[in-house]
This record gives sequence, C-alpha cells and structure tokens, in this order.
Amino acid sequence: MSEHALMSDPGTTGRFGDYGGRYVPESLIPACHEIEAAFRDAWADPGFRDRLTTLLTVYAGRPTPLTPARRLSRELGITLLLKREDLTHTGSHKINNVVGQALLAQRMGRRRLLAETGAGQHGVATATAAALLGLEATVFMGERDIERQELNVLRMNVLGAEVVPVTSGSRTLKDACNEAMRHWVASVGDSYYCVGSVMGPHPYPWMVREFQRVIGEEARAQCAAELPAAVPDYVVACIGGGSNAAGTFAGFVGTTARLVGVEAHGGAAATSGRSGVLHGFRSLVLQDDDGQVREAHSIAAGLDYPGIGPEHAHLRDDGRARYATVTDDEVVSALVRLARTEGILAALESSHALAWVIRAAESGGIAPGSTVLLTLSGRGDKDIASIRELL
Repeated sequence: MSEHALMSDPGTTGRFGDYGGRYVPESLIPACHEIEAAFRDAWADPGFRDRLTTLLTVYAGRPTPLTPARRLSRELGITLLLKREDLTHTGSHKINNVVGQALLAQRMGRRRLLAETGAGQHGVATATAAALLGLEATVFMGERDIERQELNVLRMNVLGAEVVPVTSGSRTLKDACNEAMRHWVASVGDSYYCVGSVMGPHPYPWMVREFQRVIGEEARAQCAAELPAAVPDYVVACIGGGSNAAGTFAGFVGTTARLVGVEAHGGAAATSGRSGVLHGFRSLVLQDDDGQVREAHSIAAGLDYPGIGPEHAHLRDDGRARYATVTDDEVVSALVRLARTEGILAALESSHALAWVIRAAESGGIAPGSTVLLTLSGRGDKDIASIRELL
C-alpha cells in the first residue's frame, strides 16, 4: 500500500500489506463473503448511513466532546486533549461498532447476535443493541473475566443477553473468541457474529474500523477548532485488538500527527509478536519458539489478547504508527492521577494510553509545549473492584 492508501478499502482479499485475509473453516467462507457483500451494499446506501448516524446521535450520544485536561496539562507541560468515548451510552467506544453491525445483521435477516467480550464493554454494547432492535444476544466471556467484571455481566443479564462462561485455556478474551467462532460455525444460518474489534476474518477488521472511524473524524474537526495548528503533534490510544485506536488513527493518518498505540506490557503483540494466524486473520501474535500462541497478561481485561488487528501490524511495518508498552503499576498510577487532577475515572484500558503520555512527557519523549490527543475509550466504573484491590 502507498501512503495515501493507508486505512482505506483493503479490497476483496482484505489484506493490509502482509496481514489480514480470511483464515476460517470452509463452512464459514460463504458467510464471510455474504457479510462483505452486505456491508458494501449497506455502506453505499444513504438510508443505512443516515439511520446509523441518527442512532449514534439520539441514542448513543454522539458527537462526544473533546475535553482539555487543564490541570494535568500544566503538570506535564503539554496540551492534553481527551476524546471522551467514555461519555457514550454504555460507557465506551464499543457502541459505535455494535450499532452498525446490529443494523447490518437486521438488514441481512439475522435474528441473533453472537459476541465475545473481555472487559465486558463489547458484551454490554451487543446486549444493548440487541434489545434496541429486538434481536437475541449470546455473549461468550472467559470465566476469569466474568469474575473481575461482575458489574458488566449483571448489565448484560438485565438487558436480556445470555452470557456463556468459557472455562478453557486462560479463561480470558482469546478463549472467548475461540468459543464464539465455534458457535458461529454451528449456527451461521440464523446468527450474526458481531466481532468487537479490528480482528477476525475479512471483512471484519475493515468493517469495524469504518464503524469506529467516527471517533477520528469527529476528533479531527474538533482539533481543527481547538488548536492553532489544527492538528495535534501526537494522537494516542490504547491497543488490545485495537478498534478505538484504528477509528482514531483513521481521522489523522493523512496528517502530520504522530500516531501512538499503547499496549499492556504482558500483551504486547505489536512490539513483541511475530507473524502468525489467529482467529481467522494473519497479524502479529505472541508465540513461543514452536509457534504456539502464548498467553497475554494485562490488568485490563479488554487488553488481555495475544494478537493485534492486522491493520495495526501494517501501520507498524509501514512506520506510520509506533507502538509502545506500559506496566501495570504505571497504569494504576495514571488512572489515579487523572481522577485526582481532572475528576475523570478512566477505564484501565484507556489508562494505558495515559500512562505512556505521562511517562513520555516527564522523560522528555514528548517535547514541552506539544499537543496530544488521547482517546479515552471507556469509563472506569466497571473496574472499581479491581482498582480497590490494586490500591
């Protein structure tokens, strides 16, 4: 891909450089083709786009504001702007993608949504959209994540979704993805697999990025109105699979802004992974010397994933984006610091991005006076039990 084509339509092969593609059982190939055709048709339909925009406005609460973090900015010697996805309905960026996919599922005549979830936010968004549109929802969630995200499990149950505990493997997001895909194979005729991030077989990485592009497009216009230079020096977001980062980066990939994705130290596929196939796509994956997938670790359930979206792997190889890691201790410190300087309790996932900004600003990695846009992907209510233990 040439630079001008970055974050555009990957074509029918679904390839981002060496990554992406469609590595699924033969029985799922027709389903993937059907979803791609349906999405292309819907995305070209003004009526579909208008309905999505209306729901994101009157139901999800878009546009989300750009909040200057004034006290923290003074402490760090930079201008820090927060893109407030935590203020959407359900409390994270996940609603942008899920409403889009739920509308697509309804358009395709599907009656049930299948989903995987780690931190529970994608599961909550899926249950929410299903209730809104009169669909059924089945959410697969690792047993370990169910224990540390009890509030979100309750929210899904109240919304009418079936939450299926996954007891295999590490009992986290990777294993929930495995079970969701197995179930999809067996129920492809009446179910739609609502993937939560920019991962999975084509067209999901591209389609999810397009549904999340609203974050970057809004932020680009807001920065143009807020900043003398119109474009921030840095655009930063946390990375697990990477949907909030992909949506944010899509609005700035053609500008001079430096794009930075921040991973958990124990789940650093972009910085420590090798090319491999996982959950239907080729990307950078944590592997041992025998090519077996290694378990990821993060205090944030939503980042506990051993791979990264294929487009992020391509952006890394291309040099357009850089990827960094932070430790659990840095994350907790950043969460508390934002809460006490700005009165904003961010999700543990989002706090990874903030931890990198704090470290870079205090070490000189970000020059004094720089402008930084940070996507605050979700709110921290769901993490209160974990935060209590960590503190």
